[in-house]
Amino acid sequence: MENNNIKKTENTENGEKNYRVHHNNRGKNNFHHRNHYKKNDGEFRRDKKTDEVNAENAVADVELVEAEEVNETADVVEETVEKTVEEAPAATDTQPVTEEFPEIPAEAGASDEKVEIVGVRFKPVGKIYYFDPAGIELCTEDGVILETARGVEYGNVAIPNRMVPVSEIVSPLKKIIRKATAEDFEKLEKNREVEAHARQIWAGQVEKHGLDMTLVDVEYTFDNTKLLFYFTAEGRVDFRNFVKDVAAVFKTRIELRQIGVRDEAKQVGGFGVCGREFCCRTFLDEFQQVSIKMAKEQGLSLNSVKISGTCGRLMCCLRYESDTYEEELKKTPAVDSIVETPDGKGVVVESNVLAGLVKVRLDGMRETAPRLFSREQVKILGKIRRNDNEMDEELKKLQD
Repeated sequence: MENNNIKKTENTENGEKNYRVHHNNRGKNNFHHRNHYKKNDGEFRRDKKTDEVNAENAVADVELVEAEEVNETADVVEETVEKTVEEAPAATDTQPVTEEFPEIPAEAGASDEKVEIVGVRFKPVGKIYYFDPAGIELCTEDGVILETARGVEYGNVAIPNRMVPVSEIVSPLKKIIRKATAEDFEKLEKNREVEAHARQIWAGQVEKHGLDMTLVDVEYTFDNTKLLFYFTAEGRVDFRNFVKDVAAVFKTRIELRQIGVRDEAKQVGGFGVCGREFCCRTFLDEFQQVSIKMAKEQGLSLNSVKISGTCGRLMCCLRYESDTYEEELKKTPAVDSIVETPDGKGVVVESNVLAGLVKVRLDGMRETAPRLFSREQVKILGKIRRNDNEMDEELKKLQD
């Protein structure tokens, strides 16, 4: 194919010749390579600057020659563009030429695309996972047999058939195989009997091997391919021989999972200091971070007994109102703040964040009771610095 990208111009005035070659490399870059020759006393002398350019572009020239054969399609496109520009009318001051590029329409309904899902739980208060219903109409609490990453499992529907945006799911979704049948429920009951027997085997094997492990729960997968033991321990435990002996009894794959005290409380259950059943056992499907800072912001006593739950960690309910307190604290002067009040300057000694009230001890009136002001009536001037960086070691353990 003829290469129309090569243009040759010659200027013979003063014995000077100029050659320009345009190369196209996939329509992205244009490389210009120039050779200047000057005639002097019947001999051609190459310019020094030209030698430097040639040396720098030596490798580029070799690559561009090879690219000419590969980029024939790109050459055709450039040739068409050049002809179009040449045929276009020349621009004038009164009628400027502008290029208009057509807008590429967005895919219709791309952001509104939805897919049908059902939400399934594998444990009473476990996390909800999305599955493809595969055309099956399901209701809440229906038992289903479905595909999971660890094989065929049984679960209960927590969210019936629903359309959700594609952005809210992780594709591809596993499919629901079928609604649970009478045979499936019968098999499920047999698995529960195996789990009860596994607890007895656990107790005997732990005593035999002298291991310090506390069994929390046993789970036998629906397809009988795996038996899982959930346990707690103070540190790392070498249970390799223990697993071999248990596997010899059940003739299946054995998996031991060490869990924390919060997970133990979730699976065992119980009642909190409020008199109600554990939140993690009734409606919390996953744990969230709780810190000592939340207790301080809410003005609670930092006594570890009062702010820790049965599991020995900070109570999960400290987080429920944390966001509200954070917003109100931004508007309310903190304790030890120096403020200007309608009655004079003073120091904040107590604050009611939710009510928006502060108690201020005025200067020169230390013997009298602090006065109550609305946070809108005071203006912050500064803050008394105190050494509050040292935290009791017992409180630090509650965050772990």
